[in-house]
Amino acid sequence: MAWIYLIMAGLLEIIWVIGLKYSHGFTILIPSIITVALILLSFFLLSKSFHSITLGTGYAVFTGLGTVGTIAAGMLFWGETINLWKVFFVALMITGIIGLKVSQAEPKP
Repeated sequence: MAWIYLIMAGLLEIIWVIGLKYSHGFTILIPSIITVALILLSFFLLSKSFHSITLGTGYAVFTGLGTVGTIAAGMLFWGETINLWKVFFVALMITGIIGLKVSQAEPKP
């Protein structure tokens, strides 16, 4: 269940980062409220995942998912540049996230 919490937290991070764009520095009320609510929910789920996932692995996966998703959204929806190096390094991040998941040792109680 911890990995589900962590993945959900990472996916919410992508959405709230996009919300930051639309809140215009928290000057537009509705996007700001939605963004803050998603931040709180995202961090709540992240904290729940730490019951079974080590801190370093959990936080690295959380930020990695958020980063990869935000980069992908920028390229797909906001016309950010796509080049071979960017794709290579995003793929490298995905490989690292998978590697952290696979190498995750069970924490001691």
